[in-house]
Amino acid sequence: MKILVCVKIIKGEINPFDASALECALTLSDDVTVVSMGPEKTKDALLPLTRLGAKVVLVSDEIYAGSDTLATSYILSEAIKKMEYDLILCGRQSVDGDTAQVGPMLSEKLRISLVTGAMSVERKSGSLKVRTRNEEEIVSVPALITVERGYVLRFPSIFSKLGDIKILNNSHIGCDEEKCGLKGSPTRVLKTFENTSGKRKCKFISYDELPDLVEKLRNTEKKEERSEDFPEKLKNVWAVGKEVIKKAEKIAKTVTLIEKLSPEEIFRKIEKEKPEFVLWNADLWGRKNAPVVASMLSTGLCADCTHLETDGKDLFMYRPAQGGNITAKIMCMTKPVMATVRTKQSSSDVIVSLGKGAKDSIEKAKELAKKLNAELGASRGLVDANLAPYEHQIGLTGKTVSPKVYIAIGISGAVHHTCAIEGADTVIAINPDKDARIFEYADYGIIHNF
Repeated sequence: MKILVCVKIIKGEINPFDASALECALTLSDDVTVVSMGPEKTKDALLPLTRLGAKVVLVSDEIYAGSDTLATSYILSEAIKKMEYDLILCGRQSVDGDTAQVGPMLSEKLRISLVTGAMSVERKSGSLKVRTRNEEEIVSVPALITVERGYVLRFPSIFSKLGDIKILNNSHIGCDEEKCGLKGSPTRVLKTFENTSGKRKCKFISYDELPDLVEKLRNTEKKEERSEDFPEKLKNVWAVGKEVIKKAEKIAKTVTLIEKLSPEEIFRKIEKEKPEFVLWNADLWGRKNAPVVASMLSTGLCADCTHLETDGKDLFMYRPAQGGNITAKIMCMTKPVMATVRTKQSSSDVIVSLGKGAKDSIEKAKELAKKLNAELGASRGLVDANLAPYEHQIGLTGKTVSPKVYIAIGISGAVHHTCAIEGADTVIAINPDKDARIFEYADYGIIHNF
């Protein structure tokens, strides 16, 4: 089986999700080719991968600089069309952009089947068995699969030798220059700024005070979400799925609800009716299908938006990047303007959420949740360790929640987690480390080894 692995180099290192995809490929085949797009200096970081037995191709040309996800997927697709392959593996997303768009867009441009979020991939009598967060699928090749961080990239053998890197520029690939780089990139970053939202003033209490405090907070009225009043609203916005209707209503005079149809059906509706603005929910379904439709339309897509604003003419989208450390303000230069939007995915009054720091006390935490009549949540670390199901995951790559009370147990407070709990009325953090970052984002803190 010939496998291509799309790899991005970030600050001299292979993107962690792509490293997982490469290890997955090496477990499946001895015929693996790494394909990376970047400046020629990227070859220094790619060269060690040849010691793993993989062939390496670097797609590099000055006209590719500044490409967004749509332009990147176009360039990669044109390069890959000149290669032989049965299977393409990509990391689910890059840790700098966090869009998870290139894989789905690439599958559409190559017209091959797509599976996203694979935890494991196995060969099975001429096909592939793929286990995702939610199900198992049997996939025939050719196919493109995006891979979670479930694999650890092996070290090369001490007897291995460095190989060669093949560099392809546009004279080899023949891309339309109007579709490359900034020219071919419909999304524009207008500005970026440090993400400091969500910080709170923490009051420390004892663990014994927790039950009474939770009961008191449960019986208070839910805080109303801040609603912005835009002097001018967009004339009409399409909402793909009912989950994003409320988000659309804040920026539009009228909202058109579109059912969650197949990408092909939604593409045909958009082509026929020509909406200017389309919102999708940033759940697993939206993250998989919205990029496919955007690729079909050759339009821009802003991923995982946490905030939207408008002047009545244009839509401005805000999204976290670099693991949530910064927020980017983005607009799209093409129509329709499309965005996946983070919505609140829990209606519980109280959530007890566990991190890796509580991995040895999961049953105790479940008992606490039962006692408080609370929903269970989890950090990505706990889910990636297969100690909690994906539907419990709260964070940048999970769900966003806004309960009356959010109890974080053994959670360090990384920004990709705290950005998803900003809507909670009250955050209570339980952690034995008094210097844990989570206390900066909590209303109440409990120094306790749970």
